[in-house]
Amino acid sequence: MTGDMPITDMEKKQIAQRRRLFFKICMRCGAKNPITATRCRKCHSSKDLRLKRRSLGAKK
Repeated sequence: MTGDMPITDMEKKQIAQRRRLFFKICMRCGAKNPITATRCRKCHSSKDLRLKRRSLGAKK
């Protein structure tokens, strides 16, 4: 039920945005990795990581 209310506290909002937008995606298996990762935690590929696309906008 708490998913319906928007977050009004700016500090909490920034923490939530950082959590949702700042990580890396493995190009091979699609696993989420920390922003500091140099290789995938799941398939251990070395250079097949990309940053998550961060386009902030309204959902359609």
